[in-house]
Amino acid sequence: MDITTLENWLWDAACSVRGPLDAPKYKDYILPLLFYKRLSDVYDDELRKLSQEFGDEALARQLAEEDRALIRFYIPNGYIWPEVRKSPVRLGERLTEALRQIAKENPKLKGVIDIVDFNATAAGQRILDDDTLARLMEILNRQQLGLRDVEPDILGRAYEYLLRKFAEGSGQSAGEFYTPKEVATLMTCILDAEEGDTVYDPACGSGGLLIKAQLRLKEKVATRLGKDVHDLKPGDVQRPLQLYGQEINHVTYAMAKMNAFVHDMEADIALGDTMKAPRFTDDGSLQTFDKVTANPMWNQKFGTEVYENDSFNRFTRGTPPASSADWGWIQHMVASLKKDGKMAVVLDTGAVSRGSGNQGSNKERDVRRAFVEGSLLDPGNMVEAVVLLPENLFYNTSAPGIILVIRRGGPESRPHPGEILLVNASKLCAKGRPKNYLTEEHIRQIYEVYRDWREEEGLSAVVTTAEAARNDYNLSPSRYVATNDVEPPLPLEEALVLLAQAEEARAEADAGLEAVLAELGFGGWREG
Repeated sequence: MDITTLENWLWDAACSVRGPLDAPKYKDYILPLLFYKRLSDVYDDELRKLSQEFGDEALARQLAEEDRALIRFYIPNGYIWPEVRKSPVRLGERLTEALRQIAKENPKLKGVIDIVDFNATAAGQRILDDDTLARLMEILNRQQLGLRDVEPDILGRAYEYLLRKFAEGSGQSAGEFYTPKEVATLMTCILDAEEGDTVYDPACGSGGLLIKAQLRLKEKVATRLGKDVHDLKPGDVQRPLQLYGQEINHVTYAMAKMNAFVHDMEADIALGDTMKAPRFTDDGSLQTFDKVTANPMWNQKFGTEVYENDSFNRFTRGTPPASSADWGWIQHMVASLKKDGKMAVVLDTGAVSRGSGNQGSNKERDVRRAFVEGSLLDPGNMVEAVVLLPENLFYNTSAPGIILVIRRGGPESRPHPGEILLVNASKLCAKGRPKNYLTEEHIRQIYEVYRDWREEEGLSAVVTTAEAARNDYNLSPSRYVATNDVEPPLPLEEALVLLAQAEEARAEADAGLEAVLAELGFGGWREG
């Protein structure tokens, strides 16, 4: 399902509940029904597969009921989507009962799918009457949501659209940034997780990057065995990835759990603020993982106390500015990596260039320097690669992003010590409406340049850490790889971050001046 089809479909769904519900409440009723439709369609796929194997649909249903190991999950008879949809009388009651029974049969869905009462009242009348619910279900019934019908994170895409279009405080201010599926595919190719690896996303949203990592592993196994990925048997992937994620938003947390459940993947998803209270700890220290991947909110703002009062020793390479937590997130992710671990994170382009060329100190540039020059804990350069993405890929912003690849361990554990690969993929996209996108050929081209560590004119360059130092630790690919285009204007979001950093630096300078003058007996000179 392409973006336009998805948006038109959800728009029709939202219009069907206009009137009874305020716009910010649309998602509270549409999303649980999407959960339900997705579950039911995947369950139908499971039963169809069993029917083909045993030659009889009735027998397949009986076997599924008697032996739950044959299927991913179980929906009791009478509670699948088509059966409930045909019950116009007491529909709200039937829906609520169906979702609670499904959660009862599948304990991992407790608190995920059964949180809405479709029969609820306010001021003595139904919030959504049965006729409205029936219209909504008919609209949602137009699309098939099986595993082969839609992308893995269809629920995240739907939530993103509803939030952006209808919810209060939507968009960037709410921190809702979902990773385009092709960017997620590229990231998982670069990470290249192996069987049994632990993979962690500290800002997992609806779990899309974690799901993609597992699917990438399945594709590798299927290729090795000469099979279609959908024909893999449970034992073909002998040691699946162990997935871990933390998410601050309770709705997207539920979606991450739902996504993992539908794909029959084991995932430990925690609810909470990763920067202030990381959940994956071991005896007071951070738990570490083989691979880490994330697309945290770009240029998030945290007070300096978050870094200064940290009890997990995460921010040893420098304190990020209050105007952008990008390098705070990076340092948390590095602290969550095993000694020979590897990470890939999507960030705003300014994360790799802000502050370079400034006179005096700059917090972000100084943290970058620490990553390039290394430390006692991680000697040598840790920045392996930077990929500049095209503009207008991400849903809530037209600004381009970058993929930053970092590898821990000493120079002996890195395939290209003392070097950084910079890929300017800003022109590798297909134009679309409303968003541009990467084709399979673009993904293959970028990944092969990374895999082969190849310089290609107009696309990639390999620079030494000494050259990065001469450029004041500016790691923007566009600085090293020319595309013969006019430099694009500074994105508004980037200009606002730079302005905030300048204001922050000015305030710190003023505070320092006040302290010096106070020591000299000129305290309160401004008032005078």
